[in-house]
Amino acid sequence: MLLLKKLKDVIFSVVPIVIIVLIINFTIVPLGTDNLIRFLIGAFLVIFGLALFLVGVDIGITPMGQLVGSKFAKSNKIVLVIFLSLTLGFIISLAEPSLRILSHQVETVTQGNISSQLLVVIVSIGIGVFVALGLLHILYDYSLIKILFFSYFVILILTFIIPLGYTAIAFDASGATTGSMTVPFILALAVGAASMKKNGNKSEEDSFGLLGIASVGAILTVVILALFNINNEPSGSLPSEETQTGILEPFLNVIPGQLQDTAIAILPILVFFLIFQFLFIKLKKKPLIKILKGLVYNFVGLVIFLTGVNAGFMDTGRIIGLNIKSDAVALIVAFVLGFVTVAAEPAVHVLTNQIEEITNGYVNRRIVLGAFSIAVAIATTLSIVRIIVPKMELWHILLPGYVISLALMFFTPKLFVGIAFDSGGVASGPMNATFIFAFSQGVAFRNSSSIPLTNAFGVISLVALTPLITIQILGLIYKIKTKRRMNNES
Repeated sequence: MLLLKKLKDVIFSVVPIVIIVLIINFTIVPLGTDNLIRFLIGAFLVIFGLALFLVGVDIGITPMGQLVGSKFAKSNKIVLVIFLSLTLGFIISLAEPSLRILSHQVETVTQGNISSQLLVVIVSIGIGVFVALGLLHILYDYSLIKILFFSYFVILILTFIIPLGYTAIAFDASGATTGSMTVPFILALAVGAASMKKNGNKSEEDSFGLLGIASVGAILTVVILALFNINNEPSGSLPSEETQTGILEPFLNVIPGQLQDTAIAILPILVFFLIFQFLFIKLKKKPLIKILKGLVYNFVGLVIFLTGVNAGFMDTGRIIGLNIKSDAVALIVAFVLGFVTVAAEPAVHVLTNQIEEITNGYVNRRIVLGAFSIAVAIATTLSIVRIIVPKMELWHILLPGYVISLALMFFTPKLFVGIAFDSGGVASGPMNATFIFAFSQGVAFRNSSSIPLTNAFGVISLVALTPLITIQILGLIYKIKTKRRMNNES
């Protein structure tokens, strides 16, 4: 049974987080009875919710995205492809729960200088434009490396011009936009389009990279917004949040919000697909019902998962960060938490499974997951380094990081370039945006009653950066091993 298989996979992903937190609780930071019980309840909800969500991806989101992508590929009308893909990219980003959470936080921290609605719309426009560009790259063989290199080159140049506060918001927006609903649909869209290219050849390389291109749009549009506010540095600070009390009450408090956000996330995709089904696809009743059933699994699973994360995990991360007395210990805990947490990201499972499937097992999902874990562990550690080293700015890490990423593209196999830039958005999902984000804020709040804007954001952007490097290094290792094997066989 598919659900049992997913449960087994998810249990192996989430249990290490539980073990690490239990060790921390009984050694360096006692969580208290209520917080510990709430964390364990949250872990159960995360496991069950994530398993349901992944079942829904397999029977709903993936076939839906592939059907839409293949229909795009069959179309001879480039204007129609651009219009529909732009519209699709806009609506799925507009409804992404992680982006909505980030936008409200930005509005609060900047004291209304950047409104929540403006940020969501601006980012969604960027995602829509670059989803269209990404599909054109797949259908008409535009160079992925050239698109990514030129786009990031422009972004990095502009970051020297715009106010510093916008840089963190821009790169965080990119990671937040590619969340639980956006990632599986865009990944499936790319596979569908690649499988039906007009030359009749399915390319492994073309199945990856669309998500990476889409992520660029979020960064670029916020940077452009900053250019119009070049003399207006966004200011403000993130006030300390009180931890929740009780055991069941926090879960009951967050459920209505999660129901609303998840419904908003799924409804636009459902409406778009039904319109597309009526006009173009015209599936028969049985496969259509199966896809709709998958969306129900997505809805229920995502609500349960997000409830567990927000009510059970978030306070735990903040409490641990607040109560670690030593900076050295904070760095060690950050590395360990980053290493184990990424395996519980919904989109990470989707991408790693797709990688193994598309490459027919040539690229093992467990090896990719290991590269993910190392990347996020480094990112979370760097986020704490940035907090405890007063003069370290976000761009001190982002600039060399992206320069290295762009340089590696010219040496890494193209398949791994696409996987790497897709990975950046996948790694920065709800687990990292809540649990790791709360932990780093807790560390920052140890010596201050509020976090300045320059430190309030940037954690998500670091989590989105490091996989670009580690996955491309993994690609270089595969390249070297393949050459050695070929030499031995000859």
